[in-house]
Amino acid sequence: MAILVVGAGATGGYFGARLAQAGREVTFLVRPRRAEQLRERGLRIVGQGADQVVTPRLVTADQLDGPADVVLVSVKASALTAAVADFAPAVGPRTQVIPFLNGMSHLAVLTERFGEQVVLGGVVVVATQLNADGDIVELGPAASLQIGTQDGGRTEALKATYERLSGAGFDLSISDHIVGGMWHKWVFIATVGALTCLMRGTVGDIVAVPGGPGLGPAILAEASAVSAAAGYPVASARIASITQAVTQSGSSLTSSMSRDLADGRPVEVESVLADLASRGAALAVPTPLLDLATMHLRVHNERLSQH
Repeated sequence: MAILVVGAGATGGYFGARLAQAGREVTFLVRPRRAEQLRERGLRIVGQGADQVVTPRLVTADQLDGPADVVLVSVKASALTAAVADFAPAVGPRTQVIPFLNGMSHLAVLTERFGEQVVLGGVVVVATQLNADGDIVELGPAASLQIGTQDGGRTEALKATYERLSGAGFDLSISDHIVGGMWHKWVFIATVGALTCLMRGTVGDIVAVPGGPGLGPAILAEASAVSAAAGYPVASARIASITQAVTQSGSSLTSSMSRDLADGRPVEVESVLADLASRGAALAVPTPLLDLATMHLRVHNERLSQH
């Protein structure tokens, strides 16, 4: 098996489809219900021009029969433990595992199970979501993936993985500082997620009201302070870029977390906001706005669990 994609949701499905379109041998590890849906409709990407349909190669956990060259892990953090058990038979000594998850806690989970030489860091940037039919809605045309070893070394395995994934319709690069890059993405998604979930609106909606322009930068200050205290300071240019993004008048920017919230689905609060705030507390960095957003979303998730 060349490339195994664990999960065929908005992110894993998108990158897996692009790789399949580029002629790579791609197999999707999915649950039986998702497998049935994909067999009926195909793996569809919609929203940017004509619909694109890929006929995916699908397996369920009981059908894995050997190691893959590359495993792309694209599941929610809450599903990671079960997913690891499912795809473990596909991880051999030469396999490279690339997580697409948000936050940082997943890296420790995967490394403990498979080892640092097997588990790469990954930073994904893509704007997609699933619609009611299970199709991938592409909200913007750009997508990118950064990969790298956790210690920054350029191993032969990393180079081979780069070759397997390159030229597939998305930007691909190797980072010598991938763990820092993962932290900095975490700062961004936590800032935008907390902002748009707390205020239940787009950035444009928020900055249009009194006090709104100051909230995003205040959340960013907390998140970036935690990253700096953890040893991964965010460059001033990056801070300026995020500040512009969360204060831009008329912006339609929102977050996958706020879209889940608006649609009445569980929100990925624990790995994105709660873990960041917890690390802040351990490092003596106050995070009152992140704490508030965490509580707000925990109440939402708890209410859903009771119905």
